[in-house]
Amino acid sequence: MDKIFRNTPKFTATDWLIDAVIAAGAFGFCCLQLTVAVNLLIPDEFMRRLMGIQAMVPSGLSLLAIALTTLPLVLRRKFPWAVFVWCLVSWGLLQAELNGIALSVAGPLIALFTLASARSRAEAAIACVVMCLVLLFAPAPPEQSRILTQLTVFQNMALALAAAFAGYALHEHQERTRAIEERAIAAERGRDAEARRRVEAERVSIAREVHDITAHSLSAVSIQAAAAERLVDRDPAAAKEAIAEVRRTAKGALEEIRAMIGVLRAGEGPAETTPTQGTDRMGDLVSYLEGADIEVTLDETAYDRACVPAFIDVALFGIAREAATNIVRHAGARRATLALSTKREGFAELVVDDDGKGLAAPAAAAGHHGLLGMRERARLLQGTFSAFPSPLGGVRIAVSVPLSQKEETHE
Repeated sequence: MDKIFRNTPKFTATDWLIDAVIAAGAFGFCCLQLTVAVNLLIPDEFMRRLMGIQAMVPSGLSLLAIALTTLPLVLRRKFPWAVFVWCLVSWGLLQAELNGIALSVAGPLIALFTLASARSRAEAAIACVVMCLVLLFAPAPPEQSRILTQLTVFQNMALALAAAFAGYALHEHQERTRAIEERAIAAERGRDAEARRRVEAERVSIAREVHDITAHSLSAVSIQAAAAERLVDRDPAAAKEAIAEVRRTAKGALEEIRAMIGVLRAGEGPAETTPTQGTDRMGDLVSYLEGADIEVTLDETAYDRACVPAFIDVALFGIAREAATNIVRHAGARRATLALSTKREGFAELVVDDDGKGLAAPAAAAGHHGLLGMRERARLLQGTFSAFPSPLGGVRIAVSVPLSQKEETHE
């Protein structure tokens, strides 16, 4: 009984209406078969008598038998085992009481199909075997000839096997569809999690760069302050200049920290600090690309490194490094160009081109998390990031960052 009632799904009004229509349709079909099937199959009355078949005239008992084997189908999906057993037992007990052709098995067949589609393969096989045994040993109507009885049994058993196989096939199709949907949802969640992880990694990387910039600035302040302390008595002018340098260095460090403070997040543990690299190491990227047999052109002639804050310079190099990595790993490029510029007043700009497969290529999809990281880094610097088809035929990465960073306000 536990298997009969466990795991019953929830149904809406529409589901109940559909099952009611199916039950009513099965009842009507069985009534139609009961009244006209014999007359249509063997229209000659003499032949019907010779074969021991009488013309079927509906009676109260026959209508009751049809109702008992079909109307419970309203509950077929909620209680598949209970409905199947009821319909099959009702059919086996009542069909021998009817005259003429045997009672239609439409009700038990629908119940068997439903059970096979809703339950496991083992349960479907058990139900099919049980129904075949009932069909094989159920008593035939006394007026029905032996030949017709055997044909009817064979036909009903074949229909039972077909119903069980059809129900199991539907069950397997639904399971495969459900598994595909679950895998797609899991893959989508995995992509989202990976994107968030890459973004957080970029944030930690930028925070590490802030640490290095701050440490450098404070070291410079300490050195200048010590020099001013030594010179204050014997060379006041030099001490004054040292103090002015302390003020400028401290002011610059405060501006850089203010611009980058949004990167830090509550709960972040201390990150391992490594020396930061700026655009003065662009030659390393050129060597990296050339080592991958990619022809590289580097243009820094329009880039005034002295007017670019250190944290922006470091960030531009980080974006260029990520772009170079994507070119080597995913683009399949043979040529690449890297260009830095400060020609546009108040902005530092980076443009990276390649002649690889482009954004639409399947291989490029693997580098999209890199694009997310570059975009996040540019956004945190209040800049713009874009990736679009390159004149060389591959992808162009274009970044523009304002040199004057506005302090963000948080409510």
